[in-house]
Amino acid sequence: MANPHRTNSGNWFTNLANASAAAVGSPAAFIFAVATIIAWLITGPLFHFSDAWQLVVNSWTNIMTFLVVFLIQNSQNRDSRAINLKLDELIRSTERARNEMIDIERLSDKELESLAKHYERIRQEWDERRSGRDHQRP
Repeated sequence: MANPHRTNSGNWFTNLANASAAAVGSPAAFIFAVATIIAWLITGPLFHFSDAWQLVVNSWTNIMTFLVVFLIQNSQNRDSRAINLKLDELIRSTERARNEMIDIERLSDKELESLAKHYERIRQEWDERRSGRDHQRP
């Protein structure tokens, strides 16, 4: 079995996406974005609040948003997959757990809704039993 902690240096996009997501989510990136907007506002009178002046910030923010959405989505997909695999391992290794719960994220929306209703019924039954015990106490 491969070492799960080994960095996959061969996948340039994964490395770029992870580094970018970390950078974009940092306080320094936020400060940079705020400073950019402040600089843009300050230059407004110099450019007489022209259409070109407005277009600069609109273009810059649209391009950055467009790129960052894809990078963050990639990182989020990887995180979700890793969490699901960890949960699958816990289910597999727990004797009383239902192994059919492994990979349920691949079920259809209808199947997931049915499963959610099943567990909601279990929770309601537990609440009723607990409530009954609470009423029996002196």
